[in-house]
Amino acid sequence: MLPGQAAGLHLAEKGHEQAGAAAGRIAALAKAPTAVYASPLERTRETAAPIARALGLRVRTAPGLVEVDVGEWTEKPLARLYRKPEWPTVQRWPSGFRFPGGESFAEMSVRSMDTVLDLVSEHPGETIVAVSHADPIKAIVAAAAGMPLDLLQRLVISPCSISALLFTAGGPVVLCTNSTGSLNELALS
Repeated sequence: MLPGQAAGLHLAEKGHEQAGAAAGRIAALAKAPTAVYASPLERTRETAAPIARALGLRVRTAPGLVEVDVGEWTEKPLARLYRKPEWPTVQRWPSGFRFPGGESFAEMSVRSMDTVLDLVSEHPGETIVAVSHADPIKAIVAAAAGMPLDLLQRLVISPCSISALLFTAGGPVVLCTNSTGSLNELALS
């Protein structure tokens, strides 16, 4: 199923376990995050909750972190979507694709990166957590790396993985992507 922006979808038990593990890894950072933001969808707020608890913070909502609007494809079985003639475009030329009744990958990319940049400007010099969805995270990482949007599908973002970016005056630096292990290697100070 392609969930898109469907409301009412919650984490399964495994998702709660993964979120708890991510919270522990984030809480162990040398420079503790000062804010936790999440997409307004239930599943991201549920992922952000243990992170915020571990840090003694509250989850704030950032609407721009929401999943790509897949329009008419929302909650449709992936097996059926894979057979659509448009599917190869989703995979190989996402910058040229708009979901029927939804948004384009380009719009989602600009929206999600603008949101991150706004959050960074609200928290100068601080470490923050932004909990989103695979496609927006891929788009944010791709933009930070200077990677064309059409290479988006080459990135892998696993559930509850951590991707870390450092925003400097000279531009963003990608510190890690899709990390599911220790974050000890990150020097975020």
